[in-house]
Parts: sequence; structure tokens; C-alpha cells
Amino acid sequence: MQVERTNNEIVIRVSSDTDLIGLQRILDYLKFRETASKSKASQEQIDKLSSESKSSWWEKNKSRFVK
Repeated sequence: MQVERTNNEIVIRVSSDTDLIGLQRILDYLKFRETASKSKASQEQIDKLSSESKSSWWEKNKSRFVK
């Protein structure tokens, strides 16, 4: 793995045999951190959004878990 910092970004190079699912999870987390660092939302707004997204996810995926 190589990490390189340029003027306005950080470039990370990984082997092509890297686990893509795990890598995507890491990238999702980094995107979340980047977005959250710029947020002006209150904790109450964040909690409400979190609750709504969990509820929405469950409604879309419930059939996969409940037979």
C-alpha cells in the first residue's frame, strides 16, 4: 500500500487483490467522516436522521430477514 499527499488530496494505492467489500466499507467511513466534519447539523437533527434512515432501511429489507 502507498499513501501520497498532494496539494489538495491524499492518494492511496492498494494491491489489486485487496478485498473490495472491506475496502468499500473503509471508503464509506472516510466519506462519512469527511462529510460530517463539514456539517452544521445539531446532534438532535443527526439523531432524527439516523432514526429515519434505520426505519427506512428496515422497511426495505425486512423481507430478507423475516419469513
